Amino acid sequence: MSEVLPDAAPTNWVDRYAPARLRPWLKLGRLDRPAGIWLLMLPGWQGVALADAMKGRAPDLWPLLLIFLGAVLMRAAGCAYNDIVDRDIDAKVARTAGRPVASGQVSVRGAWAFLVACSLAGLVILLSMNVLAVALGVASLGLVAAYPFMKRITWWPQAWLGLTFNWGALVGYAAALRLPTLLELARPVARAGYVTALQPAPPLLLYASGVFWTLGYDTIYAVQDLEDDALVGVKSSARRLGRTTQQAVLAFYFAAAALAFGAAQVGGLGWGFWPFAGLFVLTLLRQPLRLRLSDPAGALALFRSNTLSGALLFLALAAGGWRP
Repeated sequence: MSEVLPDAAPTNWVDRYAPARLRPWLKLGRLDRPAGIWLLMLPGWQGVALADAMKGRAPDLWPLLLIFLGAVLMRAAGCAYNDIVDRDIDAKVARTAGRPVASGQVSVRGAWAFLVACSLAGLVILLSMNVLAVALGVASLGLVAAYPFMKRITWWPQAWLGLTFNWGALVGYAAALRLPTLLELARPVARAGYVTALQPAPPLLLYASGVFWTLGYDTIYAVQDLEDDALVGVKSSARRLGRTTQQAVLAFYFAAAALAFGAAQVGGLGWGFWPFAGLFVLTLLRQPLRLRLSDPAGALALFRSNTLSGALLFLALAAGGWRP
């Protein structure tokens, strides 16, 4: 029987309610640790909110639902891929030694089957979006495939994770646009209101904001593994930054906030953006101020608090569409 993993809440639903034989598979997809789902989903929701706010309307619920389902599936697939690639390293690190593949609860072949099933389900969701969203979704595969290897070749795998996790901001922005789907391209139908000119600057600024946001929170997350990573030889921004980690995270978050403000300004969002944006900044500022390299449990709690930060930025962008 699998045990509660160190970075999962003791009362998580998988260990409390799921049948014992399903727990290793649910843990392979990190469904016992949902923070990663929200952190993957929220940039996509923010992209939808930005696109709709620029048109003066509330976020469309349909792309929000598709992005949520896609985030659940693709995060599960990505975690399985990561565990396959990192199984030998994970077995040597205390926090990850109990993961299903590293501990032998799920075979490598079984993990590949799980990955393929989740990916195919995610592809079905992606194909229901418009052509630009589909193209962007496919383009992200290179980032996803390379991510597990970054910790072996660079001190900044957290920056690569930022490029990968926040690609959803571009997909979400595209999904909210009035563009044809693949089915409509195959069978042309008369439909008025398609976008004829794109505004790339706002979503690109939002994407850049997310990259710095992830660089900050994943550096905090890496504080948990400082000693084990040094023993195994795994690289991370937290190891590279050392005693300057707090100041660096503060700088990353300052860049994230400035770029998000730029996206709102260039996108012509209304004053409703700013109250929630202010709360977003406050939740970021408290993290480096409370971060301690000697407190891995505290670092995990600060990392998890970013689900609130991301939700506040989503609300800010959505509120920016209201113009009295």
